[in-house]
Amino acid sequence: MINIVILGTGNVAKHLFNALLAANNINIAQVVGRNKKALKYYSDYTNVTNNYDDITDADIYIIAVSDPAIGLISEKLKSKNGLVVHTAGSVSMKFIAEHDNHGVFYPLQTFTQEQKLDFASIPFCLEASNSKNLELLKTLASSISNNIYEISSKQRNTIHICAIFINNFSNYMYHIAHTMCNENKIPFDILKPLITETAKKIERISPFDAQTGPARRNDIATIDKHIDQIKNKDFKKIYSLLSELIMKTNGKKL
Repeated sequence: MINIVILGTGNVAKHLFNALLAANNINIAQVVGRNKKALKYYSDYTNVTNNYDDITDADIYIIAVSDPAIGLISEKLKSKNGLVVHTAGSVSMKFIAEHDNHGVFYPLQTFTQEQKLDFASIPFCLEASNSKNLELLKTLASSISNNIYEISSKQRNTIHICAIFINNFSNYMYHIAHTMCNENKIPFDILKPLITETAKKIERISPFDAQTGPARRNDIATIDKHIDQIKNKDFKKIYSLLSELIMKTNGKKL
């Protein structure tokens, strides 16, 4: 049985808590956080505290807080001998290297408050200060996921950048389309099957081969017509830049 303490009460902490709570070989000994109201959710299942002087002993301490707060929380664990890990994508493992036993337990997924996730399919990127700690993290990750990777801090930072392109930036594209639909009294739902099929397509072929549209076809007339029709200056710039980059990637010029 692996005893763990989760430090944090936000989206990542809550999703990890729910997944680990259902694991057979994991005991969540405590949840620690500043927000007393948020701690009430966890109090029905485990010990909770908002006092960092009352952190219990554990095998693994999972720091699941915002990136700027990781260092502060790490300081609170200086007297602990267990393995201290954070869950951030863009923070180096060295950031918590003051602990003899330290590492990274990074779930590569977007987390929303009430959105249920299939943890078995979520990739976990692991890094640790030594082989013993890495094996412990592998055991922890395998209790909830079937996708486990040993990833360096440099690789993880690249993965995080890629995730921003794939998730955050693509979601902003959805926002642009949603805004333009609302302005023209078009139901955004009409685009959802296209969103689904676009995501499914790259499971079968590469993004390069999946690329379609007027820029891919070198259809300058359609591109110019669209740019002229878009009223928002920022949206117009984005459309023009992305069209130019797609054409450049395919050996054509705008």
